[in-house]
Amino acid sequence: MNMKIKFPIHPALAVIFMAAALAGGCSRGKGKPEAAAAPVLVAQAFTTNVPVQIDPPPVGHVVAYSSVTIRPQVGGIISEVNFKEGQTVNKGDLLFTIDSRATQAALDAARAALARDTAQRQNAQIQFDREQKLFEQKLVSQDEFDTSKAALDALIGTVTADGAAVTNAQLNLEFTKIRAPFDGRTGSLQFHEGNVVKAPDDTLLTINQIHPIYVVFAVAERYLPVIKKQLNGKPLAVTAVYENLEGPPPQGELTFIDNTVDTTTGTILLKATFANEDNELWPGQFVQVTLKFSELTNAIVVPSQAVQTGQKGQFIYVVKPNPTNATLQIVENRPVSTGVTYQGETVVEKGLVAGETVVTDGQLRLAPGATVSIKNSAPAATTMAATNEP
Repeated sequence: MNMKIKFPIHPALAVIFMAAALAGGCSRGKGKPEAAAAPVLVAQAFTTNVPVQIDPPPVGHVVAYSSVTIRPQVGGIISEVNFKEGQTVNKGDLLFTIDSRATQAALDAARAALARDTAQRQNAQIQFDREQKLFEQKLVSQDEFDTSKAALDALIGTVTADGAAVTNAQLNLEFTKIRAPFDGRTGSLQFHEGNVVKAPDDTLLTINQIHPIYVVFAVAERYLPVIKKQLNGKPLAVTAVYENLEGPPPQGELTFIDNTVDTTTGTILLKATFANEDNELWPGQFVQVTLKFSELTNAIVVPSQAVQTGQKGQFIYVVKPNPTNATLQIVENRPVSTGVTYQGETVVEKGLVAGETVVTDGQLRLAPGATVSIKNSAPAATTMAATNEP
């Protein structure tokens, strides 16, 4: 005998089962839903002129064109200080005066000795001339003649020495007035009026020539061939930038390449000369140096963060319309060949044309053909180009 056991179904459960069945039917009746669009930031590729230079710019320091330490060449008391600390002086300007009374007295004594010995030499000359005539007449012996000649020769030597002593005394008198050896700027004053200075140990002052002025910096040795090649054609422009700079940066030229590469750091020392007419650069100052080799004209550039590196090399995600849905946009994985980088922009030598929209942020969520949601409008090419003009 077949028996069928029936369980009662609660009315509420029946409603739930029916809703689930209807939902399942509806789901089977529709296609696969669209994947969520990935949010990205974009920019537009544009053309501009890009300088070819060392990136990142090296850091250099400013060095005086010439620097001299002023020391006394004669000792004595400083009677006058003829300048102020930090003053700009010209070549030949009087800086210090040392009490000259002792050196003047020494000069007077040397001149007196010269006058005395000159008179004695003249008298010895007269005596020798007389002895020579008598010797020729055989009225004096050879010994007397030789003695007269020796006396004259000795006095000639004495007069010569006296002349040198006068010259030395004159120099010492001149050394009591210390003058600037070149145009420059004075530093801190070490001795003041009334101090006794000792020659040549004491340092009175340091003068730096800052018109023109040097900027010294080092670059990797891999840049050495192109630097030497460029210098054969024309001077290489160098720009110095420092913190809180107002106005255009100072411009100079590369004037020195060291004769050896530093084996410890693998760098080569360079030196640029700046006119520095407005005292924009100061000895000891640190600056960021831009060494410009050449310029690329009408180069296609994109923000550097748009360039990605994969297993097959560099690529950029380019935004394209969705061929199946005009309201959506997708990305294309575009292999590119890049060049130099300048101020956060990278030159694209191959694989991109100006005006195309590229993804600059959000690449980690993307794959070729992925749908994207643009969270910003691509900046106009002309606006971006204007900010990157060298």
